[in-house]
Amino acid sequence: MSLKVCHLTSVHPINDGRIFYKECKSLADAGFDVTLIAFGDIAFEDVKYNVKRISLDVPATNRFLRFYKRSKAIYRKAIEIDCAIYHFHDPELLPVGLKLKKNGKKVIFDSHEFYGEQIKHKKYIPFFLRSLIAKLYMKFESFVCKRIDLVIQVCTLNGKNYFNGRAKKSSFITNAPVLRKVDKVNEEKEYVIYIGDLNYNRGIYHIIKASGRAKCPLILAGNFNSKVYYNEVQQLKEYSNVHYKGFIGKDKLDTSLAKSFAGLSTLLHIGQYPLIDTFPTKVYEYMAAGIPVIISNTKFAKTMVEKYKCGICVNPEDIEDISKAISFLKSNTEIAIQMGENGRKAFEENFNWQIEEKKLINLYMSL
Repeated sequence: MSLKVCHLTSVHPINDGRIFYKECKSLADAGFDVTLIAFGDIAFEDVKYNVKRISLDVPATNRFLRFYKRSKAIYRKAIEIDCAIYHFHDPELLPVGLKLKKNGKKVIFDSHEFYGEQIKHKKYIPFFLRSLIAKLYMKFESFVCKRIDLVIQVCTLNGKNYFNGRAKKSSFITNAPVLRKVDKVNEEKEYVIYIGDLNYNRGIYHIIKASGRAKCPLILAGNFNSKVYYNEVQQLKEYSNVHYKGFIGKDKLDTSLAKSFAGLSTLLHIGQYPLIDTFPTKVYEYMAAGIPVIISNTKFAKTMVEKYKCGICVNPEDIEDISKAISFLKSNTEIAIQMGENGRKAFEENFNWQIEEKKLINLYMSL
């Protein structure tokens, strides 16, 4: 009988790229009996890629209700299916992870971000409370992580293990894309592209202004986190230059990437962004597609871009700097092509999910 494992998320969609398409699918392919519990607009159960998927319909109109109602529902369902290993993906499920551990289960916390750092910049929390709440969260996170079996994190933070001394055991699994062939589109590459969440901290205002200044059409592929912010950027005169796609699947994304001569990842120097020792997932997607990157000038990015010769680092808050980088790659096709090929080579040799999934499977076997 294969080992039963269960992934839990109260925030991410049931078809999340890291959770479902990478981790759950890889574990199922390796012979584990995998169940994924998530939340959606409708309740259903199905099987896809040999992963049993359970979608719970528990409406939550605010963060408190999401935490309270969804935590109770996901714990009940988790106990019902009775697995050996539970792997949860959201900080609000830390109490659930602790309860599962007390029930004698093996428990993993997959920390997608450095939440203690991020809390300090959450605008929905009053400014004078952010540091206090961040400290309280860190204490509780440490309390739980010292008692469960494993913490997975995507990278070090400014060269240091974020969970050093705060977890029984920790390991690193980056969010690199699945190694695959990307078909070329026989069209002129006239766009620059940004994929991912769309909000001010991700530098969306600045890239809209910069692409307009460079007279280069911009593809935005992702969801706006706020209707208010979406309405604000629509008022920019440069927004007429934007081709807004919303969230798009892999096939349409690959087509949009193939029409683009460069990918943008100019996250502002806020919170964890300037400190993380990895590329944002979108950068790995650009490298996989064989296009150069225009990326924020963090310490890690400058080192990697210099090492692999795969793009240009810019000041993410300097619209002129971003605009010049776009114009340079647009005007220097041969250099842009070579940077893209360099990035694709680095992706194939160093930055793909096939490398990371071996780490994941080995970690499960060690438990």
